[in-house]
Amino acid sequence: MNDVARLAGVSIKTVSRVVNDEPGVHPSTAERVLAAIDQLGFRRNLSARNLRRGSSTGTIGLVLEDVGNPFYSGVTRAVEEIARLRGRQVISGSSDEDPGRERELALEFCSRRVDGLLIVPAGLQHSYLVPEMRAGTPVVFLDRPAGDVVADTVLVDNIGGTVEAVTHLAAHGHRRIAFLGDAPDIFTANERLRGYREGCVRAGIGYHEELVAMGPHDENSVATTLHRLQNLREPATAIVAGNNRITVHILRALAGSADRPALVGFDDFELADLLSPPVTVIAHDASALGKAATDLLFARLDGDNSPPRRVVLPVRLVPRGSGEVHA
Repeated sequence: MNDVARLAGVSIKTVSRVVNDEPGVHPSTAERVLAAIDQLGFRRNLSARNLRRGSSTGTIGLVLEDVGNPFYSGVTRAVEEIARLRGRQVISGSSDEDPGRERELALEFCSRRVDGLLIVPAGLQHSYLVPEMRAGTPVVFLDRPAGDVVADTVLVDNIGGTVEAVTHLAAHGHRRIAFLGDAPDIFTANERLRGYREGCVRAGIGYHEELVAMGPHDENSVATTLHRLQNLREPATAIVAGNNRITVHILRALAGSADRPALVGFDDFELADLLSPPVTVIAHDASALGKAATDLLFARLDGDNSPPRRVVLPVRLVPRGSGEVHA
């Protein structure tokens, strides 16, 4: 502002009045100030300005597992669209399933005085957020619940989805249905494993540990697991994949194979409907998850002091061919 005032030949107070749209500045003087601002490339520090006024910083913090995952890209897009309509910008980061990184990102965003936080939790300890929450920063957890704090949470019906997947495969004659899930300490992976067990019981096919492989998984581990499942005394004839990345690994491992098991994946993914055969999935709307969480956050910012809410969004089976292969 000193540089702008010097170039325009006015006081710092006059520059302040111009950039804050305050009255009392002659139009010709305002034009000189604006010309100086343009020439020098001056930009207001909005965060500092808003903090001095004790108001919003105009930002929302978003902590995800992996911004490169198409599912979380859909979540981010929905958050950004609502935030933009409400005059906020979104700053985001990936925890990479590391609780330490999650904490680092969340506290970094808090130090930048974000108006609120949206978190896909990587761990089970979130008491580090209690001081921020007590100070008035609303926090909403999405996709997974917090571990040791009570807060707004938006989830999808993980158990119901895998129950439906197993029931669907059993209806096509499959009795040996395998489940490949993520690391069991991840909430969604554990819930989907519970749904798989329940689905087996409902279908009357029993639950067999030899048909279950929990992660974390990569392309090699999935290929090894499929080889084991296909060489059991009673091989698996169908598979439920616990998330979109595992589904893709399975498809790579099965590429070119003539004897392919039936497959239902949890989470839809791009081009799933164009593969041969197209992939049957348990789908849920990533944008709906992001929207529901962001709506909750803005309700808190608007003064909603009701008890914390737990919202569970529905899922749906999308039959395309890979899950309709008969045993």
